[in-house]
Amino acid sequence: MTEQPGPVARAALALTDWTERWVPDAFIFALIATVLVITAALLVTPATLPQTVDAWGRGFWDLIPFTLQMALVIITGHVLATSPPMGRVIRTIASWPRSPRTAVALVTFFALASSWFNWGFSLVFSAVLAIEIARRMDGVDYRALAAASMLGLGSIWAQGLSGSAALQMATPGALQPQIRDIVAHGGLVAGGIIPFRHTIFLWQSFVAVAVEMVVVVGVMWLATPPAGKGKTARDLGIDLGSPEVRTQNLKVRTLTPGAWLEHSPLLSWFVVALGVTYLARYFAAAAEPLNALNLNILNLAFLLLGFLLHGTPARLMRAVQEATPAVWGVILQFPFYAGIAGIITTTHLNEQVASVFVRISTPATFPPLVAMYSAVLGVFVPSGGSKWVIEAPYVMAAAHTLKVHLGWIVSAYDLGEALANLLQPFWMLPILGLFKLGARDVMGYTIVVFLALTPVVLILVTLLGMTLAYPL
Repeated sequence: MTEQPGPVARAALALTDWTERWVPDAFIFALIATVLVITAALLVTPATLPQTVDAWGRGFWDLIPFTLQMALVIITGHVLATSPPMGRVIRTIASWPRSPRTAVALVTFFALASSWFNWGFSLVFSAVLAIEIARRMDGVDYRALAAASMLGLGSIWAQGLSGSAALQMATPGALQPQIRDIVAHGGLVAGGIIPFRHTIFLWQSFVAVAVEMVVVVGVMWLATPPAGKGKTARDLGIDLGSPEVRTQNLKVRTLTPGAWLEHSPLLSWFVVALGVTYLARYFAAAAEPLNALNLNILNLAFLLLGFLLHGTPARLMRAVQEATPAVWGVILQFPFYAGIAGIITTTHLNEQVASVFVRISTPATFPPLVAMYSAVLGVFVPSGGSKWVIEAPYVMAAAHTLKVHLGWIVSAYDLGEALANLLQPFWMLPILGLFKLGARDVMGYTIVVFLALTPVVLILVTLLGMTLAYPL
């Protein structure tokens, strides 16, 4: 008898059918969010229409440096994931699963585990792994594999080394002096700096990460339909090409001096030596090396690793060239989200919304309220770093008022921020092109994970927050 989908799998398939019909492209979310925020600013703040328009225009380009940083996160992640050594690792892992459920659960696990180290690498590595498994296994739902590869960004990435808010709080100069003064609270927190040991390296954060991994992998195991009950890549009309992960073996017939330099590892070794020397000196000079981590340092480290794994400049250039189409969505949409952030900040709409949460909060309920607020705002401004700039002033001030552990509030914000990515398709863009799918094709599965994970996150931030003392 043919195995039938269980209740969770039936729900995932039904939601996928619904999203394929009704969910628009991610760029439409940005445009709709712009309309909604402008309307809200006009209705609940004293701002006039001209003032709101000016706020949008002034903020439109504010995230250009951050946009480039995020684009480099995606590109360097792609460069690492598509290197020949990683190709061999991916082919080995792709040979392990023997059923659709184990295949999707495996991709989910690697997506979550790798996202703790770098969300850009996680996205591309997990996508390439999912595509390789789809080539090898008949009957597995291609949409479930694609959704699984994105779940690190919808759960634990912000609790890891590339979490924007934790990086900003630990990096001098990453936030405006006014925000640092609020966090410092008259010298209570030195320099307004919150080190990693009070955010992502708290034992409470590790517990939250472990619980989330169990929940998300379990949900995707249950949500995956049996062989033949979902849609394969072939059913969707998608040609996955060769059954092997491509490597970057570039050959030329005649090596001119210029071509010889392109295909020689000498310059790659020089750059790696130069970069490693700089990083060693950089961390040696830092009072606390973990606090010295920031997006620029992480991007440099991953780029150097890309040089090392690809071996030659020619292979690296080809990898970067193939990665750049994945960043078009970031380049197009980030200015619109910067404009939204400009409206929210300039019209003080953020204060109007936040005051409601602060009035109804207690020390116990403040962390889950921050998580929920972060998730809601994340649907409109899907950028952990830029959104934290908006939230940090009043969230951290309220944390002082309520005497709640400041680092845990950053963690609560991060946990909520990740949930938004299960509903907001913006961060799916970098790899949807690799799958040749749209956001609507995978959001049925991500919504199921959201429904299961949200109550877990709220319970975690509440209970674990009770074990921590103010201020750090």
